[in-house]
Order: sequence, then C-alpha cells, then structure tokens
Amino acid sequence: MTSRQTLPLLWLLSDARNDDGLEEALRCLPEGSGFVFRHYHLDGPERRARFDELAAIAREERHMVILSRGEGWGEDGSYGGSRPQSGFWLATAHDGDEIEHAVAAGADGIFLSPVFPTRSHPEVKTLGAFGFHVLAQQSPVPVIALGGMTRERAIELDWPRWGAIDGLASTKVA
Repeated sequence: MTSRQTLPLLWLLSDARNDDGLEEALRCLPEGSGFVFRHYHLDGPERRARFDELAAIAREERHMVILSRGEGWGEDGSYGGSRPQSGFWLATAHDGDEIEHAVAAGADGIFLSPVFPTRSHPEVKTLGAFGFHVLAQQSPVPVIALGGMTRERAIELDWPRWGAIDGLASTKVA
C-alpha cells in the first residue's frame, strides 16, 4: 500500500469519452502517476477485461492503479463510495462537510471538485482557485484537485496534486 506521503501527484481518471486514448495517455504520464479506472459505462466481464488491459499498461509505467467500486482485481486501492474493509481508499468531496466525512471515514486522499468548469458536470458551480484552497487546507490527508484541470490550470491553481479526465487524455501530459 502506498503511504500518504507517496500519494502520486498526477492522476488520470478513465471515462467513456477518453477510452480511445487511454493506452497512449498512460504511457505518456510521468512514472509513478496514478490511474483511476472508472468505466461506469461497462459491466461485468467487459469491464473486467478493459481494467486488466489498462492496469497492465499502468503497472508497466509504475503507476498506482485505483479501481472505482473496488472488486479485488489486483488494484492498489478503491475510489469513491465508502471506506473498504481493507486497502487504500480515495474519497470524493465537493464541500467542507464531505471533506470532514471522508476524513472521519478514514480516507487516504480526497479528490476535491469541481475546481474549474468541466464537461463532466457543466451545470455545477465550481469552487474556483480561492474556494479550492480554503477547503483543501481543512484536510489532514492529501487533496487532489479535480474538475476542469489541465497542466496550465494546475500551475494557475498552484497545487501539486491534481487529476483529470479530458485534461490528461492527450499525449501532451508532462
């Protein structure tokens, strides 16, 4: 299990819309990045097969592999939902109450979103840089900026830990 101090700084999250470019994106991420396999659009054997393909590439690149709805498929940990009985867990939060709940439940890290406008949730009010920093400072565990993130926005936000779906789905990652 990866400790909180070595939680990757850069995270690629999978989605139906970035699926076609995930192999290349995983190979272009800096070694030791994180990969969250979500793929909510797939079920059963098809989801497992796609996970196995992408996890193999991620492992070749020495990335941490996190599985949404952890299933015991050899993942390093799980994403979202509630704390699993064992293993590494990354929670999600959108406000201070959710950060408190995630910390109390034992989260090892928290995806805090949406920082900026995002295609995933275009109707949701964003935190903005100031709001993000106010909330992130409340967390005793690492916070990962999510929502409309790109390399340029991470620099603008002045935050080392961030993740993206669209913002990392191209080869221009590092």
